[in-house]
Order: sequence, then structure tokens, then C-alpha cells
Amino acid sequence: MKHVCNPINMEYKYQFNIQDEQITINREAADPSLIMFKGKYYLFPSMTAGFISSDDLAVWEFHPLKTLPVYDYAPDVRVIGDYIYFSASKKDNNCSFFRTTDPIHGEFEEIEEAFPFWDPNLFVDDDGRIYFYWGCSSIDPIYGVELNPANMQPINEPAELIFANEKEIGYERNGENHKPARTPEEIDEIINNYINSTPDVTQEMIDSTRMYLGNEKPYIEGAWMDKHKGRYYLQYSAPGTEFNVYADGVYISESPLGPFSLAANNPYSYKPGGFMPGAGHGSTMEDKHGNLWHTSTMRISVNDRFERRLGIWPAGFDADGELFCNQRYGDWPMKIEEKPMNPWENPEWMLLSYGKSAAASSSAEGNDPSKAADEDVQTWWKASGNAGGEWLEIDLNQVCDVHAVQLNFADDNLELTLPEGAVPHGDEYTQRYIDERQHYTRWLLEGSVDGNEYFVIEDKQEADTDLSHDLIVKEDGRKARFIRCTIQELPYNQTACISGMRIFGTGDAEPPEKASGVTLELVSELDLLVKWNDTEFTGSNVLWGFAPDKLYHSYMVFGSSEVNIGALIKGQPVYVRVDTFNEAGITEGDVAKVVHHVKNLK
Repeated sequence: MKHVCNPINMEYKYQFNIQDEQITINREAADPSLIMFKGKYYLFPSMTAGFISSDDLAVWEFHPLKTLPVYDYAPDVRVIGDYIYFSASKKDNNCSFFRTTDPIHGEFEEIEEAFPFWDPNLFVDDDGRIYFYWGCSSIDPIYGVELNPANMQPINEPAELIFANEKEIGYERNGENHKPARTPEEIDEIINNYINSTPDVTQEMIDSTRMYLGNEKPYIEGAWMDKHKGRYYLQYSAPGTEFNVYADGVYISESPLGPFSLAANNPYSYKPGGFMPGAGHGSTMEDKHGNLWHTSTMRISVNDRFERRLGIWPAGFDADGELFCNQRYGDWPMKIEEKPMNPWENPEWMLLSYGKSAAASSSAEGNDPSKAADEDVQTWWKASGNAGGEWLEIDLNQVCDVHAVQLNFADDNLELTLPEGAVPHGDEYTQRYIDERQHYTRWLLEGSVDGNEYFVIEDKQEADTDLSHDLIVKEDGRKARFIRCTIQELPYNQTACISGMRIFGTGDAEPPEKASGVTLELVSELDLLVKWNDTEFTGSNVLWGFAPDKLYHSYMVFGSSEVNIGALIKGQPVYVRVDTFNEAGITEGDVAKVVHHVKNLK
């Protein structure tokens, strides 16, 4: 049996971003296209200068790409016949398609300069006809067109398929938790000043600036098409990749070019809470055993708004044809079995490390050890120096059965120069360079029952990998109270930073009490405030959906007994359940229906 724990355990590449002669450095992988081809899984993400492959969706191997446009965003891959077809974004220039029968060992044949597009997605129908979808804008829609398979040129005029509708679709609204940082008037003033002070400003530059400022208009992007029982499911992402509420929605049609209508279950991929949030701009794939999986972009967005990672979750179609994705415990360990699986199965192991006391060999000011146990990827413990041997330890307060540890290494304002011989890519305004050199992340993980005698859980002091979100699984478990990680080597000889030393297993406790005192307040037509009594449990999971048996959405909450759900769809029924969890298990709450009194809303 294999296990995964989001973000996906792969080597995330560093990139150097150059703007106005200033360099910022961060890791990035985003916009994943996941396919199965000849019995093997292939995942192509943005900004990795390559792709990864796997036999089981758990262990991934990296493959560099030298002849494809790896500096173009949102690579799309699809299987058409004996070929994998590849394309990527280049909005203002004609884009090429590439194809190969062997992505690891073979060459890619270029089908030159079809037409300009951004965030592409190919789809081949049951009858062999090929359709193409694209779009990434706060103004323009998602487009679709049929292509001539001989030259990949459009057969007809593009159809306008999905427009933003943030006045009625709550999850499309911009901002952290769908709350914009600036008013529309403030944004317009900044944009007008920018236009007046910038020579040769382009619409793309204006759009990008609006997104950065928190434009009230969402970005509608990241198309992906699937077909199920004769119906077409056009997926898209909104509102913006840097927000915790980055999501994938879905429209349905009886035809590949529409007209499309909003599915009842939306957003179908949505992960606003937990350790690492975000679940937008992705792809959906059926594995060897008939299980459906959805991959999407997760966000950190500290060193750069495009500081991102990849996640994978079980998905499926219910009996009514609603596309869903299970992200209730979406960054906890989950098993992958070589057989049909239950996509709604609860996790085997519970989170043990949240809020537990932590100690370290040293700490930089403002980065104390507790930040490695607060279930927030945007905060971290940082050592005071970069010498090897710095360590971090978490005290679980009791001896537990430890089955998994996820080590999440952070980057803290790296200050470096471009590597010798580096050739950045981009335009006169923004350039980037992906560092393809092999780096190493090396450490020793130990456990102890009493804090005096330690045993080795995992030794990677001589590892030849750079896994910044490494997952260590011991299926048979280890008895331990103290878990210690000693860091020996990191990329660029940087100072050790850990945003999460996340420990999973079972503790000696009774399951938590059922959530009580639950109240549901409809704050607006798109916002629901959920409150419950603050009692003894590790955290809560607020579930909701448009029917009592379709609670497909979730928001994991730590350190609070309330949350605002800003992803409602105007006029749609809403049912809510608040579950609680601790080290011993999960206790489901009672389902309640939200009473709509729209005329009384303030």
C-alpha cells in the first residue's frame, strides 16, 4: 500500500525572478496536467523545466525537458491515439503543439504556430473529433473551438463558453476568504496612475497589475474538459492563484461547445483551510483501477505570489452525475490502493502535532519553534544560523502511535545572485530563470519515548534528493512522545526553516464531543457565517452542500469556533454539518439547513 500527503512529494524547482534589476527567489510548481499513458502516470506542471512520472501516483521521478517551451505557463498534455500532445501558454504569439510517442526517451515533434492562447486544454471526443479550450483573463471568457487534427488549426470561430459571474457565484469573488484587500475605487485609481506613468503599457500588463492588487473581477482560467455518460464537464478555475480560496468550478453541457450551464455542485474543488490551502487550476484523470483523481494548485505565496505547490485528491461522479472532489482532510496522509477505492473514506491516522510544545537548537527572532506546529504553511521556525546540525523537536505530551511525519521546509527571503552562465527568459519587464541543478535536502528524523533515549525513524543524511515536503510513513507505527529532526544540508546552504513538522498517528484519548451550539447566519446571498461552541478538540471541519446527502465542500478550522463560508451560489439551498476531530478520531455533527431570508439581509 502507498500513501501520499499533500503537497505532492516531488522536487520543486527554484526560480530566480528578475524585475527592475531586483531578484526574488522561490520554488514553484502549478497548473498540473495529469494523464495516464501506456500504463504510466505523467504529470506536467508549470515552471519545473520538466515533468514527473509515476507507476502508482505516490512515488515520482523527475524528467527534464530541453526542447519544449518550459518557460511558458500552464502546460497541457492529452493522450490522442498513440501520442501525448503538449502545449503551453503564449498569449500574444502563435503557440505550437508538440507530440511524442515516448515522453521519457523519445523526441517531441512540433506542429508549428497554431494560434495565440493562454491556459490551453485539448480534448478528444469519443468520435475522434478534437476540441480545444483556453482562456485566462479578468475580462475575457473561456473559449472553445474544434481543431483540424491534421494541422491543429481551428475549424470554426471560437465560441465564448464561460464568463465570470461573481455577483451570483460566491466562490468567484477575489480576495483571501473572498474578501478583497482594496475597494474597486482604490484599484481604479492605482491602475490609472500606472497607465499614466508607464510608457508602452499593454493590456496584459494592466490585467496582471489588477490581479496583483486584488481586482474585484476574478480571473477565469485553467480550462479542463472531461466527458461522463454522454455529458461534457468543462472545468475552470477562479478567482486568483494567490488566494486560499483558489478553486475549480465546473459547467455541464450536452455538447462539447455548449451551451454550458453551471453544475449544482460548485466549486467542486475547494480547499480554503488546513495546513496548505488552494485547489484551483488542475486536471481530472481516471487511474488504472477506475478511481478518479483531481490535481490542482496549492498556494504558499509568501516569497512570491506565485510560490505554489501541487495537490492530488480523490474525486468522482455521484449517482446524479455531479462531479465532486474530497478535500475534507486534504493535506493529511491518505492511502492509494491498487483497486477501486471509496473516495469518501476517512483518514487512517489523525493529526498529533497541532499546538504541541516545540523546542529547537536555536531560533531566529520572530520564528520560534511553535510555528512548526501551528498548521499554517505561511509561518515557520527558523534557526539562528546555517551551520549543519540545527534541530527541531515536538513534544506530543504523551506516548503515541506515530505512523507518518511530513517535513515541510520553507524558504525565507533568499538573497542570491544568478548562477554563473544562467540565461533568464522573459521580456524587458520581467524575466525568470529556473535552476535545474541538483540540490539536496538532508536530515535525520528520530523519536523518543522519554526524551533521553532516541531511535532512528528515517535517515536521509546522505540523500541524493531535494524533497521540501517529504513524507515518511511507518505503517506498523512507532511508539514515541518526542519527534526530532536534525538538519544537515539544504539548498544554497540556507538557514533551516520548517513550516510544518506534521505528525500523524493515534493518541490515547476519547473521540471528541459532537459540535454543539451550531448557528447559521446568512450574512449575504453569497456568505454564510457558521458558529459552534468552543470545546475540547483539535479542530473542526465545516461541511456544506446543496443537498443533505451531498456535503461535498469543506473548510478545516483550527483555533476558532466560527468560519465564514463565502463560496455560496445565489439562491441555491445550503445544508451544513460541523464535524470535530482530535487525536483519537472524528465525530460527525448534525446536518442543518440554512434558512434563506434574503429580503432581510443587510
